[in-house]
Amino acid sequence: MTTRILLADDHVLVRRGVRLILEAEPDLQVVAEADDGAAAVERLRDTEVDLVVLDIAMPRMTGLQAAREIGRRREAPRMLMLSMHDNEQYFFAALKAGACGYVLKSVADQDLVGAVRAAMRGEAFVYPGAMGALARDYLDRLRRGERVPDTVLTEREDEVLKLVAEGHSSREIAEALTISVRTVERHRENILARLGMRDRTQLTRYAIRAGLIEP
Repeated sequence: MTTRILLADDHVLVRRGVRLILEAEPDLQVVAEADDGAAAVERLRDTEVDLVVLDIAMPRMTGLQAAREIGRRREAPRMLMLSMHDNEQYFFAALKAGACGYVLKSVADQDLVGAVRAAMRGEAFVYPGAMGALARDYLDRLRRGERVPDTVLTEREDEVLKLVAEGHSSREIAEALTISVRTVERHRENILARLGMRDRTQLTRYAIRAGLIEP
């Protein structure tokens, strides 16, 4: 049977390269593409797919946000995350969002097909080098006495943070999320308090580390 794939990445050249890797296999077919997470969610309304491959950092809606949205569907397709970063925060967030695997773009030509096959078997896939790096980083942070949280912000706070970091005003954020300006300001205050930060610059740096926006 052919595995039907939706590919979402905001870089045309990346999508083209990933598509070539996938369609070199006779049983893998990219049936739809999207240039951000929101478009990926929209494409699922009119396209039947077995697997969604999502870039972790995209404009409008990140891959993580899209994965959470897709995972709420009644019959959700399996999902894989593509990333430039072997970062434990991205990795665990991807699994929590419902992804079956986490593949680095730098080794996609070696690992992506195997990750697709593992996902379609219902198995998790993370390449060994990433697991080693994640484990070392986690242990190093524990030795330094740093807190390693399961999650820091709520989904709504993530959405507000992303838009704040992208430079949108409170009114623009309110319109985009269909909430009041006052609610946006309250979310912003809560985010600053939870993260122990003071201004937009610090929030933007955090948003980059968290994979909400690209540097």
